[in-house]
Amino acid sequence: MRHVIALDVGGTGIKAALLGAAGTAPSGGTPPRPPVLHQARRATGREHGPEAVVDGILDFAAELRAYGVRHLGEPAEAAGLAVPGIVDEQRGVAAYAANLGWRDVPLRALLGARLGVPVALGHDVRTGGLAEGRIGAGHGADRFLFVPLGTGIAGAIGIGGRVEAGAHGSAGEIGHVVVRPGGAPCPCGQRGCLERYASAAAVSEAWAAVSGHPGADAADCAKAVATGDPKAAEVWQEAVDALADGLVTALTLLDPRVLIIGGGLAEAGETLFTPLRDAVRRRVTFQKPPSIVPAALGDTAGCLGAGLLAWDLLDHTDRTEVTP
Repeated sequence: MRHVIALDVGGTGIKAALLGAAGTAPSGGTPPRPPVLHQARRATGREHGPEAVVDGILDFAAELRAYGVRHLGEPAEAAGLAVPGIVDEQRGVAAYAANLGWRDVPLRALLGARLGVPVALGHDVRTGGLAEGRIGAGHGADRFLFVPLGTGIAGAIGIGGRVEAGAHGSAGEIGHVVVRPGGAPCPCGQRGCLERYASAAAVSEAWAAVSGHPGADAADCAKAVATGDPKAAEVWQEAVDALADGLVTALTLLDPRVLIIGGGLAEAGETLFTPLRDAVRRRVTFQKPPSIVPAALGDTAGCLGAGLLAWDLLDHTDRTEVTP
Protein backbone atom coordinates (compact mmCIF):
# COMPACT_ATOMS: atom_id res chain seq x y z
CA MET A 1 0.00 0.00 0.00
CA ARG A 2 1.39 3.42 -0.95
CA HIS A 3 2.30 5.51 2.08
CA VAL A 4 4.61 8.17 3.49
CA ILE A 5 6.36 8.67 6.83
CA ALA A 6 5.30 11.65 8.94
CA LEU A 7 7.22 12.85 12.00
CA ASP A 8 6.35 15.73 14.34
CA VAL A 9 9.21 16.51 16.74
CA GLY A 10 8.39 18.32 19.97
CA GLY A 11 10.40 19.36 22.99
CA THR A 12 9.48 16.23 24.93
CA GLY A 13 7.99 13.78 22.44
CA ILE A 14 7.96 12.71 18.80
CA LYS A 15 4.65 11.82 17.16
CA ALA A 16 4.89 9.66 14.05
CA ALA A 17 2.63 7.97 11.54
CA LEU A 18 2.53 6.13 8.26
CA LEU A 19 -0.08 7.90 6.15
CA GLY A 20 -1.80 6.67 3.04
CA ALA A 21 -3.08 8.82 0.20
CA ALA A 22 -6.06 10.99 1.10
CA GLY A 23 -8.17 10.33 -1.95
CA THR A 24 -10.51 12.77 -3.71
CA ALA A 25 -12.61 15.38 -1.94
CA PRO A 26 -16.36 15.42 -2.49
CA SER A 27 -17.57 18.32 -4.59
CA GLY A 28 -17.38 21.45 -2.45
CA GLY A 29 -16.48 19.45 0.65
CA THR A 30 -13.48 19.22 2.94
CA PRO A 31 -10.77 16.92 1.55
CA PRO A 32 -10.54 13.65 3.48
CA ARG A 33 -7.69 13.20 5.94
CA PRO A 34 -4.91 10.86 4.86
CA PRO A 35 -5.64 7.45 6.38
CA VAL A 36 -3.42 6.62 9.36
CA LEU A 37 -1.99 3.18 8.65
CA HIS A 38 0.26 3.09 11.69
CA GLN A 39 1.15 5.51 14.47
CA ALA A 40 3.72 5.62 17.23
CA ARG A 41 5.23 7.96 19.80
CA ARG A 42 8.47 8.13 21.70
CA ALA A 43 10.42 10.57 23.87
CA THR A 44 12.56 13.17 22.12
CA GLY A 45 15.39 12.54 24.57
CA ARG A 46 16.67 16.11 24.63
CA GLU A 47 18.31 15.47 28.01
CA HIS A 48 20.94 13.44 26.12
CA GLY A 49 21.96 16.38 23.93
CA PRO A 50 21.23 17.62 20.40
CA GLU A 51 23.23 14.93 18.58
CA ALA A 52 21.30 12.21 20.40
CA VAL A 53 18.02 13.88 19.42
CA VAL A 54 19.01 13.84 15.74
CA ASP A 55 20.14 10.21 15.98
CA GLY A 56 16.83 9.33 17.65
CA ILE A 57 14.84 10.94 14.83
CA LEU A 58 16.81 9.06 12.18
CA ASP A 59 16.49 5.73 14.02
CA PHE A 60 12.75 6.24 14.56
CA ALA A 61 12.23 6.98 10.87
CA ALA A 62 14.19 3.87 9.89
CA GLU A 63 12.02 1.76 12.19
CA LEU A 64 8.90 3.22 10.58
CA ARG A 65 10.24 2.40 7.13
CA ALA A 66 10.90 -1.19 8.23
CA TYR A 67 7.37 -1.44 9.65
CA GLY A 68 5.97 -0.38 6.29
CA VAL A 69 7.94 -3.04 4.46
CA ARG A 70 6.83 -5.76 6.89
CA HIS A 71 3.18 -4.84 7.32
CA LEU A 72 2.21 -2.78 4.27
CA GLY A 73 4.20 -4.65 1.66
CA GLU A 74 6.45 -1.83 0.51
CA PRO A 75 8.63 0.98 1.90
CA ALA A 76 7.43 4.55 2.30
CA GLU A 77 7.80 6.66 -0.84
CA ALA A 78 8.66 9.91 0.94
CA ALA A 79 8.92 11.44 4.41
CA GLY A 80 7.82 14.68 6.04
CA LEU A 81 9.42 16.06 9.18
CA ALA A 82 8.12 18.93 11.33
CA VAL A 83 10.45 20.49 13.90
CA PRO A 84 10.34 23.51 16.24
CA GLY A 85 12.49 26.63 16.20
CA ILE A 86 13.79 28.48 13.16
CA VAL A 87 13.58 26.33 10.04
CA ASP A 88 15.02 27.03 6.59
CA GLU A 89 12.57 24.96 4.59
CA GLN A 90 14.16 25.75 1.23
CA ARG A 91 17.58 24.43 2.30
CA GLY A 92 16.13 21.71 4.51
CA VAL A 93 18.01 22.95 7.56
CA ALA A 94 16.87 23.19 11.18
CA ALA A 95 18.62 26.49 11.86
CA TYR A 96 17.96 26.86 15.58
CA ALA A 97 15.84 25.37 18.35
CA ALA A 98 16.46 26.56 21.90
CA ASN A 99 14.60 23.69 23.56
CA LEU A 100 16.49 21.05 21.55
CA GLY A 101 19.89 22.73 21.57
CA TRP A 102 20.65 22.38 17.88
CA ARG A 103 21.96 24.82 15.26
CA ASP A 104 22.16 24.44 11.48
CA VAL A 105 21.28 20.75 11.33
CA PRO A 106 20.79 19.54 7.70
CA LEU A 107 17.88 17.32 8.66
CA ARG A 108 16.47 16.91 5.15
CA ALA A 109 19.77 15.60 3.81
CA LEU A 110 20.41 13.38 6.84
CA LEU A 111 16.97 11.81 6.76
CA GLY A 112 17.00 11.45 2.99
CA ALA A 113 20.32 9.60 3.16
CA ARG A 114 19.02 7.32 5.89
CA LEU A 115 15.75 6.45 4.14
CA GLY A 116 16.68 6.78 0.47
CA VAL A 117 13.52 8.76 -0.35
CA PRO A 118 12.57 12.44 -0.85
CA VAL A 119 12.16 14.34 2.42
CA ALA A 120 10.29 17.57 3.21
CA LEU A 121 11.26 19.61 6.27
CA GLY A 122 8.81 22.07 7.86
CA HIS A 123 8.33 24.25 10.91
CA ASP A 124 6.05 22.57 13.41
CA VAL A 125 3.47 25.37 13.69
CA ARG A 126 3.46 26.15 9.97
CA THR A 127 3.11 22.45 9.22
CA GLY A 128 0.18 22.21 11.65
CA GLY A 129 -1.29 25.29 10.01
CA LEU A 130 -1.00 23.66 6.59
CA ALA A 131 -3.05 20.72 7.85
CA GLU A 132 -5.65 22.94 9.50
CA GLY A 133 -5.95 25.02 6.35
CA ARG A 134 -6.19 22.10 3.95
CA ILE A 135 -8.18 19.45 5.87
CA GLY A 136 -9.18 21.17 9.11
CA ALA A 137 -10.86 24.31 10.42
CA GLY A 138 -9.46 26.58 7.72
CA HIS A 139 -10.59 24.56 4.71
CA GLY A 140 -12.08 26.81 2.06
CA ALA A 141 -10.57 30.02 3.46
CA ASP A 142 -8.26 31.83 1.07
CA ARG A 143 -6.52 33.53 4.00
CA PHE A 144 -6.28 32.30 7.57
CA LEU A 145 -4.13 32.66 10.66
CA PHE A 146 -3.52 29.60 12.83
CA VAL A 147 -2.45 30.39 16.40
CA PRO A 148 -1.75 27.51 18.81
CA LEU A 149 -1.64 28.56 22.48
CA GLY A 150 0.75 26.18 24.17
CA THR A 151 3.95 26.58 26.15
CA GLY A 152 4.61 29.49 23.83
CA ILE A 153 2.62 31.16 21.07
CA ALA A 154 3.40 31.11 17.35
CA GLY A 155 1.36 31.50 14.20
CA ALA A 156 0.95 30.12 10.69
CA ILE A 157 -0.11 32.52 7.94
CA GLY A 158 -2.18 30.73 5.30
CA ILE A 159 -2.46 32.37 1.88
CA GLY A 160 -4.02 30.71 -1.15
CA GLY A 161 -3.42 27.14 -0.06
CA ARG A 162 0.13 27.58 1.22
CA VAL A 163 1.69 28.73 4.48
CA GLU A 164 4.02 31.73 4.37
CA ALA A 165 7.48 31.07 5.81
CA GLY A 166 8.85 34.59 5.39
CA ALA A 167 12.20 35.72 4.00
CA HIS A 168 14.17 34.12 6.83
CA GLY A 169 11.90 31.31 8.02
CA SER A 170 10.38 33.20 10.95
CA ALA A 171 7.05 34.50 9.65
CA GLY A 172 4.13 34.21 12.07
CA GLU A 173 6.00 34.72 15.37
CA ILE A 174 3.02 36.48 16.90
CA GLY A 175 4.06 35.37 20.39
CA HIS A 176 6.79 37.99 20.28
CA VAL A 177 4.55 40.90 19.42
CA VAL A 178 4.89 43.29 22.36
CA VAL A 179 1.46 43.80 23.93
CA ARG A 180 2.58 45.18 27.31
CA PRO A 181 5.50 47.59 26.70
CA GLY A 182 8.01 47.43 29.52
CA GLY A 183 6.31 44.34 30.93
CA ALA A 184 7.56 40.89 31.87
CA PRO A 185 10.94 39.93 30.37
CA CYS A 186 10.85 37.35 27.60
CA PRO A 187 13.63 34.89 26.72
CA CYS A 188 13.72 36.49 23.26
CA GLY A 189 15.23 39.62 24.84
CA GLN A 190 12.16 41.87 24.70
CA ARG A 191 9.73 42.82 27.45
CA GLY A 192 5.97 42.45 27.35
CA CYS A 193 5.70 39.78 24.62
CA LEU A 194 2.29 38.22 24.02
CA GLU A 195 3.37 34.73 25.05
CA ARG A 196 4.41 36.03 28.48
CA TYR A 197 0.73 36.83 29.14
CA ALA A 198 -1.51 34.59 27.03
CA SER A 199 0.24 31.26 26.53
CA ALA A 200 -0.85 28.19 28.47
CA ALA A 201 2.44 28.42 30.38
CA ALA A 202 1.78 32.05 31.32
CA VAL A 203 -1.76 31.34 32.53
CA SER A 204 -0.50 28.34 34.51
CA GLU A 205 2.16 30.46 36.19
CA ALA A 206 -0.29 33.25 37.02
CA TRP A 207 -2.97 30.90 38.36
CA ALA A 208 -0.50 28.90 40.45
CA ALA A 209 0.63 32.14 42.11
CA VAL A 210 -2.89 33.46 42.74
CA SER A 211 -4.42 30.16 43.85
CA GLY A 212 -1.55 29.23 46.13
CA HIS A 213 -1.23 25.80 44.49
CA PRO A 214 2.20 25.42 42.85
CA GLY A 215 1.02 22.53 40.68
CA ALA A 216 -2.05 24.32 39.30
CA ASP A 217 -2.14 24.87 35.55
CA ALA A 218 -4.13 26.65 32.85
CA ALA A 219 -6.70 23.84 32.67
CA ASP A 220 -7.33 24.21 36.40
CA CYS A 221 -7.78 27.95 35.92
CA ALA A 222 -10.33 27.38 33.14
CA LYS A 223 -12.28 24.98 35.37
CA ALA A 224 -12.28 27.55 38.17
CA VAL A 225 -13.53 30.22 35.76
CA ALA A 226 -16.41 27.95 34.75
CA THR A 227 -17.41 27.57 38.42
CA GLY A 228 -17.46 31.34 38.95
CA ASP A 229 -14.21 31.80 40.89
CA PRO A 230 -13.54 35.60 40.77
CA LYS A 231 -9.76 35.26 41.14
CA ALA A 232 -9.62 32.78 38.28
CA ALA A 233 -11.84 35.05 36.18
CA GLU A 234 -9.41 37.92 36.71
CA VAL A 235 -6.37 35.84 35.68
CA TRP A 236 -8.26 34.50 32.67
CA GLN A 237 -9.49 37.90 31.53
CA GLU A 238 -6.01 39.38 31.71
CA ALA A 239 -4.81 36.62 29.40
CA VAL A 240 -7.77 37.07 27.04
CA ASP A 241 -7.20 40.84 26.86
CA ALA A 242 -3.52 40.38 26.04
CA LEU A 243 -4.37 37.77 23.43
CA ALA A 244 -6.97 40.04 21.85
CA ASP A 245 -4.43 42.88 21.67
CA GLY A 246 -1.97 40.63 19.85
CA LEU A 247 -4.57 39.16 17.52
CA VAL A 248 -5.94 42.56 16.52
CA THR A 249 -2.41 43.66 15.64
CA ALA A 250 -2.08 40.55 13.49
CA LEU A 251 -5.43 40.91 11.77
CA THR A 252 -4.68 44.58 11.06
CA LEU A 253 -1.53 43.52 9.22
CA LEU A 254 -2.77 40.30 7.60
CA ASP A 255 -6.56 40.66 7.20
CA PRO A 256 -7.30 36.92 7.55
CA ARG A 257 -10.74 35.58 6.76
CA VAL A 258 -10.53 32.93 9.49
CA LEU A 259 -8.62 32.96 12.77
CA ILE A 260 -7.99 29.42 14.04
CA ILE A 261 -7.08 29.02 17.71
CA GLY A 262 -5.49 25.76 18.85
CA GLY A 263 -3.22 24.44 21.56
CA GLY A 264 -3.89 23.72 25.21
CA LEU A 265 -5.90 26.86 26.00
CA ALA A 266 -8.32 26.16 23.15
CA GLU A 267 -9.38 23.01 24.97
CA ALA A 268 -11.27 25.30 27.37
CA GLY A 269 -13.87 25.73 24.61
CA GLU A 270 -16.31 28.59 25.03
CA THR A 271 -14.68 29.54 28.33
CA LEU A 272 -12.01 30.94 26.01
CA PHE A 273 -13.84 31.64 22.77
CA THR A 274 -16.80 33.65 24.07
CA PRO A 275 -14.73 36.30 25.92
CA LEU A 276 -12.06 36.27 23.19
CA ARG A 277 -14.56 37.02 20.42
CA ASP A 278 -16.02 39.81 22.57
CA ALA A 279 -12.57 41.27 23.31
CA VAL A 280 -11.57 41.27 19.63
CA ARG A 281 -14.90 42.82 18.64
CA ARG A 282 -14.40 45.66 21.13
CA ARG A 283 -10.95 46.45 19.74
CA VAL A 284 -11.55 46.54 16.00
CA THR A 285 -12.44 49.82 14.34
CA PHE A 286 -12.05 49.79 10.56
CA GLN A 287 -10.89 46.17 10.39
CA LYS A 288 -13.19 43.41 9.26
CA PRO A 289 -13.36 40.89 12.13
CA PRO A 290 -12.50 37.36 11.03
CA SER A 291 -14.35 34.24 12.07
CA ILE A 292 -12.67 32.97 15.25
CA VAL A 293 -12.89 29.19 15.41
CA PRO A 294 -11.25 26.33 17.34
CA ALA A 295 -8.70 24.15 15.60
CA ALA A 296 -10.13 20.87 14.33
CA LEU A 297 -7.13 18.53 14.34
CA GLY A 298 -5.83 18.83 17.90
CA ASP A 299 -2.33 17.52 18.56
CA THR A 300 -2.39 15.50 15.34
CA ALA A 301 -2.08 18.62 13.15
CA GLY A 302 1.72 18.65 12.99
CA CYS A 303 1.98 14.98 12.07
CA LEU A 304 -0.78 15.21 9.48
CA GLY A 305 0.83 18.33 8.04
CA ALA A 306 4.19 16.56 7.79
CA GLY A 307 2.47 13.80 5.84
CA LEU A 308 0.87 16.34 3.53
CA LEU A 309 4.29 17.86 2.85
CA ALA A 310 5.57 14.40 1.91
CA TRP A 311 2.65 13.71 -0.43
CA ASP A 312 3.14 17.15 -1.98
CA LEU A 313 6.72 16.16 -2.81
CA LEU A 314 5.47 13.06 -4.61
CA ASP A 315 2.70 14.96 -6.40
CA HIS A 316 5.25 17.50 -7.62
CA THR A 317 7.56 14.73 -8.80
CA ASP A 318 4.71 12.99 -10.62
CA ARG A 319 3.73 16.24 -12.39
CA THR A 320 7.34 16.95 -13.36
CA GLU A 321 7.78 13.47 -14.81
CA VAL A 322 4.75 13.75 -17.09
CA THR A 323 5.46 17.30 -18.27
CA PRO A 324 6.64 17.32 -21.90
